Amino acid sequence: MSKTHLLRPEGLFPPAGLVRRFAAIFYDTLLCIALLMVTTLCYKLLQMAFLGEGKLRALSDSGALDGDPLLSSLLLLVLFGFFAKFWTHNGQTLGMQVWGIRVQNIDGSAISLSQALLRFVIAIASWLCFGLGFFWALLDKQNRSWHDLYSGSVLVRLPKGIHKK
Repeated sequence: MSKTHLLRPEGLFPPAGLVRRFAAIFYDTLLCIALLMVTTLCYKLLQMAFLGEGKLRALSDSGALDGDPLLSSLLLLVLFGFFAKFWTHNGQTLGMQVWGIRVQNIDGSAISLSQALLRFVIAIASWLCFGLGFFWALLDKQNRSWHDLYSGSVLVRLPKGIHKK
């Protein structure tokens, strides 16, 4: 079992609302798009180095590289790595920091890697269901979405003016 650490600032904080969640998601989406573009560029440069420009161009023109499962898997892994690192380290992605929200366990500790994986997978499922898992927070008395419920974590709103130490 992995050790978790208490996040700072400590305290009991109210649940984050849906508007803040979506605002943070918007910020993180912009960052993720840039991350995926850089990852794809590096992948294509490596392909070119191994296959050569002519062979790569021929494969591309023939459609053989459309829906590349290796690239798709790599992009999914990079996205998970982005969220897992932030969520398990300090409970906040960059977008979450801007909007003053944090994911944590009920006791205020950082979530584990397995919880991050559950959050990530269930959030994808939620988007595939037209965001229903996110809008579930409107029905839940504690503003929990599907990925909060399944991962056993909570998304809290940090008070303004409190800085991490």
